[in-house]
Amino acid sequence: MADTQYILPNDIGVSSLDCREAFRLLSPTERLYAHHLSRAAWYGGLAVLLQTSPEAPYIYALLSRLFRAQDPDQLRQHALAEGLTEEEYQAFLVYAAGVYSNMGNYKSFGDTKFVPNLPKEKLERVILGSKAAQQHPEEVRSLWQTCGELMFSLEPRLRHLGLGKEGVTTYFSGDCAMEDAKLAQDFLDSQNLSAYNTRLFKVVGQEGKYHYEVRLASVLNTEPALDSELTSKLKSYEFQGNHFQVTHGDYAPILQKVVEHLEKAKAYAANSHQEQMLAQYVESFTQGSIEAHKRGSRFWIQDKGPIVESYIGFIKSYRDPFGSRGEFEGFVAMVNKDMSAKFERLVASAEQLLKELPWPPAFEKDKFLTPDFTSLDVLTFAGSGIPAGINIPNYDDLRQTEGFKNVSLGNVLAVAYATKREKLTFMEEEDKDLYIHWKGPSFDVQVGLHELLGHGSGKLFVQDEKGAFNFDQETVINPETGEQIQSWYRSGETWDSKFSTIASSYEECRAESVGLYLCLNPQVLQIFGFEGTDAEDVIYVNWLNMVRAGLLALEFYTPEKANWRQAHMQARFVILRVLLEAGEGLVTVTPTTGSDGRPDARVHLDRSKIRSVGKPALERSLRRLQVLKSTGDVVAGRALYEGYAAVTDAPPECFLTLRDTVLLRKESRKLIVQPNTRLEGSEVQLVEYEASAAGLIRSFCERFPEDGPELEEVLTQLATADAQFWKDQVQEAPSGQA
Repeated sequence: MADTQYILPNDIGVSSLDCREAFRLLSPTERLYAHHLSRAAWYGGLAVLLQTSPEAPYIYALLSRLFRAQDPDQLRQHALAEGLTEEEYQAFLVYAAGVYSNMGNYKSFGDTKFVPNLPKEKLERVILGSKAAQQHPEEVRSLWQTCGELMFSLEPRLRHLGLGKEGVTTYFSGDCAMEDAKLAQDFLDSQNLSAYNTRLFKVVGQEGKYHYEVRLASVLNTEPALDSELTSKLKSYEFQGNHFQVTHGDYAPILQKVVEHLEKAKAYAANSHQEQMLAQYVESFTQGSIEAHKRGSRFWIQDKGPIVESYIGFIKSYRDPFGSRGEFEGFVAMVNKDMSAKFERLVASAEQLLKELPWPPAFEKDKFLTPDFTSLDVLTFAGSGIPAGINIPNYDDLRQTEGFKNVSLGNVLAVAYATKREKLTFMEEEDKDLYIHWKGPSFDVQVGLHELLGHGSGKLFVQDEKGAFNFDQETVINPETGEQIQSWYRSGETWDSKFSTIASSYEECRAESVGLYLCLNPQVLQIFGFEGTDAEDVIYVNWLNMVRAGLLALEFYTPEKANWRQAHMQARFVILRVLLEAGEGLVTVTPTTGSDGRPDARVHLDRSKIRSVGKPALERSLRRLQVLKSTGDVVAGRALYEGYAAVTDAPPECFLTLRDTVLLRKESRKLIVQPNTRLEGSEVQLVEYEASAAGLIRSFCERFPEDGPELEEVLTQLATADAQFWKDQVQEAPSGQA
């Protein structure tokens, strides 16, 4: 059997999102609006399969064919008859649920491949003897032949997402390396094109020169774009001795479905902001225009306090190995009024709290643009995973001048981060009950501060295309050097494009640090209803949770490649390092032996030293992080961040050895079962599912009742059309493959 790093255990936690009450309170019109937005999100989420691995679309199609013909209970009888044990069949259900939950066969949190935890030949018997295979023998056999080997393969390069020899990615063709990604970014910057909705494909031309295709995601394919600005860029270029071709039409049939439901949602919009927002999203997905998506995001920011909240597009760049391309994501949610009221009070205090942050006023935005901050109960979250909170849009120019929104996903927090006492690792016994009691409330505080004042703070120093600066070159002084500002962002440069591979993690570290720093403020804790000893317990558990998370983060470090696979966890490890270096016994990590005789460890945080030792250490670190970000000082920023993120076996912590202990005792991330909405006549019904692997599978089998087989054919056709770009990693689908 496979290494436990690469399987999902049979006892993996599975929880259902509860949004029944929030959905019940919606009016019929709001339900129709939410329904069509949800349909758009679910259709768009299928693009993630094409953004993950060459085999992911085929695996999805194969699983969907199997479970459409026989539900999990029916297929179980067949599997047992074929010689599988109950444990082996459960392992297959967990694998299938994992593929649906992550929209591919790589974990969304950690970018590690997972494989079925049963013998390949047994699974082959189940598949080829299934009802689906009886109904469509050639199609099912062809799908299995295309993806079966890769489904199980743990060849070193296939174990993680990555670029070139470092792993697998379908954001780039298989022969691209980091230098190709950097060259492409320079090209995109030169043409003022965003990488968010692109993929890069490289071939060698007849003259031996590299040819690069930059492909934009759009409904329009061979047709010319209507947007004249974009049309002028759909052409061939010579750039630094290489040939570039900008094309469009990536994911075209999938985005067509997205656009159809966004158009339908417009009929039920609550106001003109929503109507104009949706119109711009339609234009963006139709033409491949990020500028149109920015315009839509402006209307979205202006749509304050909607009953039904949503966002959709190519959003987070965590899984692009270079850090510039966005994974498709769409969510629909309803407001939780009680928690939102607390967040509104936090927003009201934001301008005052920003002054508490440890950098000079010149490094803060000229004007704090009061954002929306709501707690939401998620109805739909399509993509590779569900976060606890979101601060969007990601466009630097909008965030600096137009503002942003913050959302905390309340019903996700309620189930995804709940912990049983017996499963708490690396913690002293006397801390466990306190931790379980206060983890939820402390996490609410941390998420609120992280999203609003972490991601929402700080200024980028920019010189625009006309040469004008957004800061005073004569008077603004770098507090780290005592000198005038020596570096900044040029026109077309963004945080993601400039800091690339470390951008996401660096920013998460800055936001998490702001949360820890400001949770010490009594005013913040009063907003959330905590005073006295309760407030002190919330602070302690928040800091303890971060320190423990820094140790757990070692699961997501790959020693063989000396790299991190998950931005948030790398950020938490960096914070652990900062607090360990503060010394004076603030934080210690001690190797021990568990009651089972296996290696273990204990994290200790001295709560009496959080303010006297921990706060000054965070203050120094935060100021440096912000100054280097503001000034766009990539060289110094990389040196600082990568220094803290380095994992060695140097004493006293011996992190590489501790990593083995973390892997030995790791707990898999929970799978989340989401409901469906179903249109019956003119009414929208909420359809819920049990919290199990089988329930998660059923939710996906019923997600596309009208066009499931058509979608699977579209996905495999799109994957097959591009299979040549990963020919060393995946065999092209046989002739006749749907």
